[in-house]
Amino acid sequence: MGQEVCGAIDSDAATELAATIDIGDSLDDLVAADVDVVVDFTVKDVAAETLEFAAAHGIHAVVGTSGFSDEDIAGFRSLFTRSNALIAPNFAIGAVLMIRMAELAAPHFETAEVIEFHHNNKVDAPSGTATHTAERMAQASAEWADDPTTVQLYEGARGGDGPGGIRVHSVRMVGAVASQEVIFGTTGQTLTIRHDTVDRSSFMPGVLIAVKRVDEFAGLTVGLDTYLGL
Repeated sequence: MGQEVCGAIDSDAATELAATIDIGDSLDDLVAADVDVVVDFTVKDVAAETLEFAAAHGIHAVVGTSGFSDEDIAGFRSLFTRSNALIAPNFAIGAVLMIRMAELAAPHFETAEVIEFHHNNKVDAPSGTATHTAERMAQASAEWADDPTTVQLYEGARGGDGPGGIRVHSVRMVGAVASQEVIFGTTGQTLTIRHDTVDRSSFMPGVLIAVKRVDEFAGLTVGLDTYLGL
């Protein structure tokens, strides 16, 4: 992802790649390079350091790392007073639309489940996109039917018990990149909303939108949908 982001920023006429930071490098290099925006696609603990550094030095931040708690988000929100930040669970525009569509559908159905598929190198589950989707659905509707399951032959067969009791299932598989299905059901009908990422280049249009517009949205924003007017 880091290489994809660097390539996208370097090739876009409206942006300039000012610096790259890798393991062992100092974040002070960002100040030395006089960067306007830092993009972070690392892991939770490293991204937290990047956000704190950016806020302290008045640098805008765009972060694609997931796993932050509500307390983490609240802390970052209090830090960004001199610059702005975006934390997004997914930068694929299709995935952002999927989440929004799931949110719109939620009040019209009584059952729903989320199934996310990722490559076998992803160590956390569920994904940030799945978590964000379930949270948005639960906020849109508090009325979900109880799970009728009373016996599970295999522990976890019904997935994780997510927000509002919405079940979330994670698949890790060789050959996969990233996909997600949101399945709704009510009397006599089901609705499936699915998004497939077949290449990491799918995230780059969203990243470029975030980099170019982060200066427009004061403080901390969670989710790319705000930047897209959704």
